Amino acid sequence: MNHAEWKTRRHRKLLGEAAEGSPEYDRLYEEAGLAHDLGQLVYDRRTALGLSQTELAERCGMQQPQISRIEGGGTVPTIPLLRRLARGLDADLTINLTPHDEAA
Repeated sequence: MNHAEWKTRRHRKLLGEAAEGSPEYDRLYEEAGLAHDLGQLVYDRRTALGLSQTELAERCGMQQPQISRIEGGGTVPTIPLLRRLARGLDADLTINLTPHDEAA
């Protein structure tokens, strides 16, 4: 299943968990989108480096299923775990907070 198919399935699942348009639905929808985006970033960087999930897991001191869940958007990692992922992916971790009035 590619990421676009996963996103559609995840969004359908959210419809069953909360009423569309409710604050809970909006929160879950946004969280699923963030998890999906992060998963895509990890997948893209890992494949650009020519690494398998197992090789990346070894670099990060993790297990392959953890990498799979992250890439599949099934989990939102903690900041320390994101730091380990960034190191394993030979990348920098940058977190920004941009005031709404400064966003493009």
